[in-house]
Amino acid sequence: MLAAEMRGWRHDLHAHPEFGFEETRTAAFVAAKLREFGLDEVTEGVGGTGVVGTLKRGSGNRAIALRADMDALRIAEQSEQPYRSQTPGTMHACGHDGHTAMLLGAAKLLAAEGGFDGTVRFVFQPAEEWGKGALAMLDGGLMERFPFEEIYGLHNAPGLPIGHFETRAGPIMSAEDNFEIALRGVGGHAARPQAGNEVLVAACALVTNLQTIVSRRLSPADIAVVSVTELITDGTRNALPGLARILGDARSFRPEVSTEIEKQMRIITDGIALAYNVAADVSYTREFVPLVNDEALTREALAAAEGVFGAQNVATAREPATGSEDFARFLAHVPGCFAFVGNGDSAPLHNPCYDFDDAGLIHGARFHAAITRQRLRPAS
Repeated sequence: MLAAEMRGWRHDLHAHPEFGFEETRTAAFVAAKLREFGLDEVTEGVGGTGVVGTLKRGSGNRAIALRADMDALRIAEQSEQPYRSQTPGTMHACGHDGHTAMLLGAAKLLAAEGGFDGTVRFVFQPAEEWGKGALAMLDGGLMERFPFEEIYGLHNAPGLPIGHFETRAGPIMSAEDNFEIALRGVGGHAARPQAGNEVLVAACALVTNLQTIVSRRLSPADIAVVSVTELITDGTRNALPGLARILGDARSFRPEVSTEIEKQMRIITDGIALAYNVAADVSYTREFVPLVNDEALTREALAAAEGVFGAQNVATAREPATGSEDFARFLAHVPGCFAFVGNGDSAPLHNPCYDFDDAGLIHGARFHAAITRQRLRPAS
């Protein structure tokens, strides 16, 4: 039974998580399964540790791609499951083990049953979590070596019931920008703050004022998030710091908003530095681009999903999510659709107690097969 097989694959992958561009065991596992299923071609090492499987049926000259991510996170798992991570400090805390198992299930299903006319590419991508894997595969010649005209991807969604499907046309996931601000002054003894020029108070003021970028400096019509995630100093219990580093990320859906966030961040930082008589440097990088679904292919995905999940369990998302996904990089080359499948009442993504719900595996595999058959429909 396919569902039981997928469960076994996922548990194996979950027990052996690998960080981005280190997915050697995972890639070998995937490649071996694809060859076992009888795919026409299986290529390893695409973009480092990526794998591409090719399956052809009939005489059609159209090709589509289905994509899954394979990498894990640097998080120590807090689980008593028998298949818990055997790699200390690394776990599948985002469900990429499930995504990989779902796409393997679709490959086995389509290889055995066919039902389409053309070519399907199974794209197993490394290093999604830090936004480098899709670019690596593209730089490795993905589009030239394995051409396709459109692409589809799935991600599990905690809180969405098992057996439910959700997507939307247009923006569905945000860009992610990273920033690091360094404040430099003169540290000294905690008992004599007037003798130096410490930076901690300035850093605290800056953290607070950065929150006004979204609340006061951007249009309320624009969705944006600015989050400070770390404040690091070289001080200690009785020594005031001379260096403070403020790190975080920003999310948005339009390049103009990203540009404005960076501009306002630099203005605020310069003002705080002047007010507190410290030096400041801002490093601002753009890691993920917005994920924008094609309108026509989103309608196709919703129609395919209704045949798998039932119309009552398929929904158009009302709002985009402020998480980020490097699936967006593929959409700069071909149109496509990214969607969410339910993971039920699980722990949140990136939580040490998270686990992919095996009950959702068969739904994802069947959706991949359904969209393939719908988009590569044999001539009547």
